[in-house]
Amino acid sequence: MKKKIVIAGGTGFVGQHFEEKFTNLGYEIIIISRRSDQLLWTDNVGIVEALEGAEMLINLAGKSVNCRYNEKNKKEILVSRTETTEILGNALLACKNPPSLWINSSTATIYRHAEDRPMTEASGEIGTGFSVEVAQAWEKSLFAFQLPQTRTVALRIAIVLGEDGGVMEPYLNLVRYGLGGVQGSGNQMFSWIHMEDLFRIILFLQKNNDLDGIFNCSAPQPITNRVFMAQLRKTMDRKFGLPSPKWMLEMGAIFMKTETELILKSRWVVPDRLEKEGFHFTFDTIEKAFHQILKSSSKI
Repeated sequence: MKKKIVIAGGTGFVGQHFEEKFTNLGYEIIIISRRSDQLLWTDNVGIVEALEGAEMLINLAGKSVNCRYNEKNKKEILVSRTETTEILGNALLACKNPPSLWINSSTATIYRHAEDRPMTEASGEIGTGFSVEVAQAWEKSLFAFQLPQTRTVALRIAIVLGEDGGVMEPYLNLVRYGLGGVQGSGNQMFSWIHMEDLFRIILFLQKNNDLDGIFNCSAPQPITNRVFMAQLRKTMDRKFGLPSPKWMLEMGAIFMKTETELILKSRWVVPDRLEKEGFHFTFDTIEKAFHQILKSSSKI
């Protein structure tokens, strides 16, 4: 029988990358989504059958936070995370031979705005506001389940960088059109992780079967927004970029139907547990990440 992995919410930027990587490793991949050609969230029996005998469940489901935080969107953001997690947990309880590892997305946004010190799993301070409340409810949904045959892991994922998609596209466009200066003060910390290292973390957690709980998924060298934009301009050989003050970002966010929190919140998150457990990052600096992304991108 072919080895199997189930990816819930696997139609986005990260999920598509994971599907390709695991397929290349010889796995059968089953995607749970709202697409009619895939396993639907409403098919409870089908989800249990998919999980039976699988090696791992990876849950990436959740409405994009790249939207305005009106009441309708806020409800969908919360429900799309907590309800899907509960569906998966109940399906695992119904399995006779469940996967030995359940990895659930969370977010590095759970920590407070931090310009004074880095946030680790042990000493990080939980923030306040809507995004933090969502993250807390998401993790609570995961850890509420008692699964004797399945390890549960929550990944507090920083901003994922990779070629041909995700957040890199708008940043690349800003630099191309001369708008690649600092956003806001430029002093806000930018915690990030390269897509390849995120995938390698999944493999690392799969291999080390004594690990569970919460892990920060971020490169070990966070940088300020000012350094991020300067390095991107340097890599793209653009000497100048106009800055975007806070008031301009707030006006632009309304026009683009998004929130300035995605740019202005200072996320200073470090992967303390992963490094202590012996994980080594391939892309530990932003220079290495940008070099690989721009070299590999089909859109440069």
